[in-house]
Amino acid sequence: MTDSRTYPDDSPLAREVRGYAAAARAASERMGELTTEAKNAWLRRVAERLEADRETILEANARDVDAAADKGVPAPMRGRLGISEGKWADMIQGLHDVAALPDPVGRITDHSVRPNGLRVGRMAIPLGVIAMIYEARPNVTVDAAALCLKAGNAVILRGGSEAIHSNRALGEVLRAAARDTGLPEDAITIVPTTDRAAIDVMLTLSDSIDLVIPRGGPGLIRKVIAESTIPVIAHDAGVCHVFLDESAPLEMAVAIVHESKIRQMPVCNGLETLLCHRAAAPTVLMAVLKDLHEAGVEIRGCPETCALFGDAVPAAEADWSEEFLAPVLAVKIVGDLDAAVSHVRRYGSNHTDVIVTNDYANSQAWLRRVNSSTVGVNCSTGFADGFQLGLGAEIGISTSKLHAYGPMGLEGLTTRKFVLMGEGQLRG
Repeated sequence: MTDSRTYPDDSPLAREVRGYAAAARAASERMGELTTEAKNAWLRRVAERLEADRETILEANARDVDAAADKGVPAPMRGRLGISEGKWADMIQGLHDVAALPDPVGRITDHSVRPNGLRVGRMAIPLGVIAMIYEARPNVTVDAAALCLKAGNAVILRGGSEAIHSNRALGEVLRAAARDTGLPEDAITIVPTTDRAAIDVMLTLSDSIDLVIPRGGPGLIRKVIAESTIPVIAHDAGVCHVFLDESAPLEMAVAIVHESKIRQMPVCNGLETLLCHRAAAPTVLMAVLKDLHEAGVEIRGCPETCALFGDAVPAAEADWSEEFLAPVLAVKIVGDLDAAVSHVRRYGSNHTDVIVTNDYANSQAWLRRVNSSTVGVNCSTGFADGFQLGLGAEIGISTSKLHAYGPMGLEGLTTRKFVLMGEGQLRG
């Protein structure tokens, strides 16, 4: 691939996208110098403008949802596309929450003093220009802009075509709030086209964009990773597992699996595959499956699971790596912890994987051997969340091991430079 300086496409769209990126680069230089108070004033103004323009935004969102229904878009995606009362409240509260978070920019850590008296530290600085490429969820538009700008970055947002009207309306609010509070308006850019060629151009702009963050399905993630000339932090599918060990307490197992699957299905930290030690299957697994069946969950099981639980249907090979985001659960009985770990390594997505056990040695083996971004013992998969982990808001859950791994908050949107404080020291 070539970068933007030699990119052969001189179409109007390519020129337009390059213009957005160049403007964002210029804005990012100002963003890195802004005070915390200025950034927080923008966040609060966004919340005010959202409330003032609520009717217009929800009308735009209704257009997107209706169009998706007319096109036969699956119900889970339509659910992510709609801005419900709860999502609206969360979006507004999220802005105030981000304003309340400590500003990471300028913070110096890892202090040390060299033998010659030179003081060394590492200072957090913005990444620069971040391109977010995402699908369906219009609330991501506001959440991503809030986090990127609080961390001193400029952001280019290219949402899914199915949310184009919602994103345009939200983008107008974000930029208007910047004008109101003296922030550079080009620190927030909504790419206003549904033409996927815009993504192709963005992925070549390594002279203007510092980081690409894709959030969406496997097809989008693979495309961005394969074609980008810019560093990528992927927020991939959540094929999350719970393993019921031989010593799993029955009541705890039922409660953890129920919440992990039922609490909120169309989310990336929801349970998609349940593994169970063969010795625990007749008692613990049976109780879990009965509870899920009563809750309306379809069980797709391995042959042993189907033999044990008559309401299960046979699982296909593809089910083990599927992010259902629906009342469907893949279930497999395994011989031991080794087999469970092997299954997670083969089919998992490096998201969130939990063991339920009373065996301390097995719990520690699980923590050491499963290298997903969040690994748990005796807890719901739903704790893979920025707020739940004490990070505040998150831009997503990174399944890339470099730079940021797991729920990615403000600090993940910065990098660190070395700062040296001397009194005339020379290396000699």
